[in-house]
Amino acid sequence: MTLQEKVATGRRKTAVASVRLRDGSGQVDINGKKFDEYFPVDIQRQTVLAPFQKLGGSDKFDMIIRVKGGGIEAQAIATRLGIARALVSEDESLRHDFKDKGFLTRDSRKKERKKYGHAGARKRFQFSKR
Repeated sequence: MTLQEKVATGRRKTAVASVRLRDGSGQVDINGKKFDEYFPVDIQRQTVLAPFQKLGGSDKFDMIIRVKGGGIEAQAIATRLGIARALVSEDESLRHDFKDKGFLTRDSRKKERKKYGHAGARKRFQFSKR
């Protein structure tokens, strides 16, 4: 699969990841840092690179990723969605496999806002009879 340059966006909670995929040697740049620096936990790195398992590894592509917002875990999942979308835009035959594994599903859950007169989104202030 030859790739010109594909750009895709992934989101999770308030994290937004813009992913650029191009042919290369497997270098990953995330916000100017190396991949291992930005995602120090092994499970996060596995989450991000999961779409490449079908292709036999990410050493064929260079990735430039810009991520902002959310926490590190949400950023990892947003990046995975962006990578999966970029790969599918290049090769439609991957869509079925990625959909089965959930890589193309945007997790729309967000934090519910705090309501006035309450301690939190659903929690109430403590009731005092006297």
